[in-house]
Amino acid sequence: MTGLDSPLRALTGLTLLLLACAMALGVAVRGAAAEPRRFALDPEHLSIAFLVDHIGFAKVLGQFREARGSFTFDEATGALGDIRIEIDAASVFTNHAKRDEHLRGSDFLNVREFPSLVFTASGASALPGRRFRIEGELELLGTRRPVTLEAAWNKSGKYPFGGNPYAMGVSARGSFLRSAFGMTYAVDNGWVGDEVELIIEFEARPD
Repeated sequence: MTGLDSPLRALTGLTLLLLACAMALGVAVRGAAAEPRRFALDPEHLSIAFLVDHIGFAKVLGQFREARGSFTFDEATGALGDIRIEIDAASVFTNHAKRDEHLRGSDFLNVREFPSLVFTASGASALPGRRFRIEGELELLGTRRPVTLEAAWNKSGKYPFGGNPYAMGVSARGSFLRSAFGMTYAVDNGWVGDEVELIIEFEARPD
């Protein structure tokens, strides 16, 4: 037994060394793995716009001038989640003062009773070409309904100017029927379209 004792000790020591190395490697890999980062929408580079048919002649292009939001994103895995965009309803603008006043009233956005529109989503499905399908909910006029956005991750990287050296850029599109939220003014007579097309463009910074 004495002749085998030294080789056994050596083998045991080698096994323990390999196990320790494997454990250390596992910790290192887990530590190096990317984690989701929280991003905040940059209000100076944020456009939330909409298109709505007007009596069949053309579509009115409007926008909301005030909004905020955030989300989490893991650039290594493409995991997108915890999305929230809050829009100030009173900031609606269509370059027509009388129409904007009407849009803020009870026929449309009813901003006194419902000051915000809120889009939320817990996650997204990845599509080819750095695109995502975001199946979320829109709260409008106190009613929540499913709304889907299709988003493109345009670019992430070092920002060429400003105090924050990193930014992410996204383009998103979607649509919904306003009548689903109880906004039925001028739908039946066709003066104002029921479908609202959404156009969202933004840059975001790590929060």
